Amino acid sequence: MRLDSERVYIRRLEMDDLEALLDLRVRNRYFFKTFESVTSDSHFTLEGQQEILEKVQHNWETDSGYAFGIFLTQQDRLIGRVNLSNVVRGAWESCTMGYFLDEHYNGQGFTTEAVRLAIGFAFGPAELHRVQAAVMPRNVGSIRVLEKAGFRYDGFSEFYLKINGVWEDHNLYSITRERWNS
Repeated sequence: MRLDSERVYIRRLEMDDLEALLDLRVRNRYFFKTFESVTSDSHFTLEGQQEILEKVQHNWETDSGYAFGIFLTQQDRLIGRVNLSNVVRGAWESCTMGYFLDEHYNGQGFTTEAVRLAIGFAFGPAELHRVQAAVMPRNVGSIRVLEKAGFRYDGFSEFYLKINGVWEDHNLYSITRERWNS
């Protein structure tokens, strides 16, 4: 499955993406450090990324998560990821969203395009009702992505996630099928 916008497309990450994903992670290791929970050097190895891709495949197969690569359409180059994780069915029909983009491509609207595509998948083929996202208050760029994609501010959560070894506060955002303007 491939979902296209004007300048990027997203598709399920596959084992064929292993080397490109490792390259992306290694090149952006220090840029991403202040925004994610990774603490192990093994994450930045071929084996570490292979384990991640194996988990991605398992999550797709069990309907518990959907990890997409973000690709530049013209160059067919992997520049990031957008994830629909922690899928819960039943009365909740919801998931959490996370994403990252190569530092070189930040601030150009690519993440917003990819997030919109992922929301379309969530409310379309995945048949979810709600997508939630959490972002540190100081991550202004990420907040702007969520706002442009139609997410609404839900509230503040103290000591929400451990990021770079520190329990960080987060703003919580969500979008529901009723509020989605595809």
